[in-house]
Amino acid sequence: MKQAVLGFLLAVQFLSRLPVPVSCPWNKATSRWALRNYPVVGIIIGLIIAGVMHILYPYLPLTMLALLIVSLWVWLTGGLHLDGWMDAADAVGSNAPLEKKWKIMKDPHAGSFAVISLFFLLAWKTVFVYFLLGISVEAASALLLITAFSRLTAVLLLLYIPSAKKEGLAWEWKKNLTSIDAGIAAVPVIGCFIFFPNLLLLIPAYAVFFFLYGFWIKRTFKGVNGDLAGASIEGGELWGLAVLWIYFSFVTG
Repeated sequence: MKQAVLGFLLAVQFLSRLPVPVSCPWNKATSRWALRNYPVVGIIIGLIIAGVMHILYPYLPLTMLALLIVSLWVWLTGGLHLDGWMDAADAVGSNAPLEKKWKIMKDPHAGSFAVISLFFLLAWKTVFVYFLLGISVEAASALLLITAFSRLTAVLLLLYIPSAKKEGLAWEWKKNLTSIDAGIAAVPVIGCFIFFPNLLLLIPAYAVFFFLYGFWIKRTFKGVNGDLAGASIEGGELWGLAVLWIYFSFVTG
């Protein structure tokens, strides 16, 4: 039980800015429990965002609320996954050979492709949140499914996609990960559908995202690393927002 609690706290520390005033050891047990709790951290982040939405919805214009929500979203994650998104964008935009791509991805400086990709990612997120808020605050609150699914996708990528190199953050997470851990990680995500039974379409939607993104990683980089796993969370969140917007606008609307 102690290892499970420390693993959960380790996941919170790693994936968010939420204060955890405890020193969590990194070992085989805690790292596995941390991965099992990736989606739980996503749910917590989603609940905080949904709570802010419900509190401020009657008082703020939708444009301001949408921008506030995306700003809060970035703050809660500490920009960790945005860093991976930007590094991946610079590497892909370079059109360089594979080894050069890896060097570009490790470069701490942000290039033009990183800045451009960041702008469009946050712009599209804000637009989708705005339109979902325009439909209903309940529709927008469903983004807690998105924050959970995106982090589950990262776990599945670490499990099923080969590591690019036997070093680095992704390798450290991956080397103790098993299919049992991924199965446990999926349980809270599936449990969320008790409250959103009409959104089961997100399961096949994220299955499509996982296969497309996984195929792209293997084709472009020959394996996954920490930046690409982080980029999958950002890309997965944008994918989920788009799916929700399509569903509420054209299927139920």
